[in-house]
Amino acid sequence: MDRVESLAMDPDIRRAGTLPAWVYSDADVHRLQRERVFLRSWQWVTDADRVKVPGAVCPVTVLEGCLDEPLVLSRDRDDKLHCLSNVCTHRGTLVCEREGVESFMRCRYHGRRFALDGKFLSMPEFDDVENFPSPSDDLPRVPFGQLGKLLFASLSPSCPFDELVADLRARCGFLPFERAVFDTTRSREYLVHANWALYCDNYLEGFHIPYVHGGLAQAIDYANYRCELFRWSTLQLGITQPGVECFELPAGHPDQDMRVGAYYWWLYPNTMLNLYPWGVSLNLVRPLAVDRTKVSFLSFVWDASRLDRGAGSSLDRVEREDEVIVESVQRGTRSRLYERGRYSPARESGVHRFHTLLVEAMKRG
Repeated sequence: MDRVESLAMDPDIRRAGTLPAWVYSDADVHRLQRERVFLRSWQWVTDADRVKVPGAVCPVTVLEGCLDEPLVLSRDRDDKLHCLSNVCTHRGTLVCEREGVESFMRCRYHGRRFALDGKFLSMPEFDDVENFPSPSDDLPRVPFGQLGKLLFASLSPSCPFDELVADLRARCGFLPFERAVFDTTRSREYLVHANWALYCDNYLEGFHIPYVHGGLAQAIDYANYRCELFRWSTLQLGITQPGVECFELPAGHPDQDMRVGAYYWWLYPNTMLNLYPWGVSLNLVRPLAVDRTKVSFLSFVWDASRLDRGAGSSLDRVEREDEVIVESVQRGTRSRLYERGRYSPARESGVHRFHTLLVEAMKRG
């Protein structure tokens, strides 16, 4: 991938050019990103309510359609949560295939048993095997992190989970994440015919709001819309118009003098947490192919009385408007006459930060 190795991103947004168009349509780049970007990233895997009680087990898949790594979350009898490989250490069968409450996990292929913390327990017909069992017979442990009820896992993290969410916690830790309840009726999935990074590009700037989102533009004070950059995340502050639903911020909060209607957090590389007075809209961007992306909108509600008001209303309409424009960009980046653009320092600092992190990861090897 000589072209990837030649990529460079000027740290000064005033001089920098955007990613070259070929990054969004090259199948080799897509495969490279799977190993160098997503394998080392933190991905949301499930809601902690699914493993709430001792003995609970819950199979999950990390980044379905891209990494497709089978894991199992379990809570042992001492009420400790574990994230484990869901692949039997004997012949590679899935160990846990449905969620429930168990005393142990048992592979249905040859009967190997594991404790809820992943420790090997027993195996029939293995009496004469030398140096058995060994630590390699335990289910491998996988790093995981928790933000309220949101559980994340990483196969080979490029940073600790607490570092990834440190700035979010510092700014929005006053919100009742632990009370958020998953609402299936308000959750949706969308298939976008575009590269996953184009979808993130679009999310990371409010530049397009007045042109693409007429309804949202009426709720958001675009003149005061701003983006703040952190090491592994960005924050876009959605300041509302007078009379529009906004947060009741605690005394001493850095934003206490502003009418914040939404905190739009992006976590590297593909997770968005849109925080509204009613709760969280968790947006997961899952690459399926170089030009196919599944976007999941998952709603977690902590105050149902504030639903359908302000910036956090009409999410389906906003998503469909984004989908149309991103698919148009995908078609445009295939043009033989377009190579790359420039950034608006006032409005596209979040996109520049994302591209910088993406180039760093792809060249890291």
